[in-house]
Amino acid sequence: MIIKCDYRIASETDGYSLLLRNKQLNDAQHRLPDNNVLFIHGATYGATSTFDYEIEGASWMDKMAAQGFDVWCLDLLGYGESDRPQEMLVSPDLNDPIVDTAHALAEVDRAVDFILKNRGINQLSLIGYSWGSAICGRYAGLFGSKVSRLVLSGPLWVEKGATPRTISADVGAYRTVDAATMAKRWAIGLSEDEINALVPPARVTRWCSDAVFADPMGNKSGLLRAPTGVLKDFMRYSLTGEPWYQPMAIQAPTQVVVGELDRETTPEQATKVFQQLGNAREKRMTVIGSGTHSLLLEDHRDALHSVVSGFLA
Repeated sequence: MIIKCDYRIASETDGYSLLLRNKQLNDAQHRLPDNNVLFIHGATYGATSTFDYEIEGASWMDKMAAQGFDVWCLDLLGYGESDRPQEMLVSPDLNDPIVDTAHALAEVDRAVDFILKNRGINQLSLIGYSWGSAICGRYAGLFGSKVSRLVLSGPLWVEKGATPRTISADVGAYRTVDAATMAKRWAIGLSEDEINALVPPARVTRWCSDAVFADPMGNKSGLLRAPTGVLKDFMRYSLTGEPWYQPMAIQAPTQVVVGELDRETTPEQATKVFQQLGNAREKRMTVIGSGTHSLLLEDHRDALHSVVSGFLA
């Protein structure tokens, strides 16, 4: 039996709270020792809409908990089941972008410290997906003593002159997406037959609808709101050529994993990250065939799960 426990922790922005979710086996004898793992999500969808989204009876978190991991996920401010700040309750053009990488890094540190104290441990593993890879990559470089192992899934790497591949570079406080746009983004670069071979159309429709409804206003508006701090960062790093994070600063054993058909964080980007992990105590890279940026929701997700669990265990 898997136990789920939701905690509310303070946001980096005063007056707001974040959802920090934990799942673990009820049977302590079958838990893996020292295997606390924290998932960090990407730029558009919260952790509870991705890592803890149930497909065919179980989410990725459920499967890891069943394997004995003490598994956690965090919804950053403005995402998933965390609070929406005041800037997201008015027109986006009234405020500057919110929840950038520096903000996210501080909230991840709050979550990590909560887990370490709650469990009486000194380190945990991090899984960063998409934008979450930049957050976790920077975190592991700055706070290496708290990170035992690191997974960069669909790792983000931006070079000078890059442009966002699949999302608009609007610079208000937040942006909005509807279910149709989500489905179109999922299938970018693929024909209808090709995407249908990777994931059933009914699952795409259901997940896109559920992702919209994860927004407290989604049921009325038909739109999911997402903070744009990540886009502000993207434009800065693509303009200046500064690195978003420093892979050379990472010392923890690191697994890079990416879908072969990922058009957002491509295998070429993943390779550039991997090549810079010169100071990691161990490094691995895996390209999973027949998977897009949304591999974690597709029919070949078990291959992703296997790679990640095998590395972390």
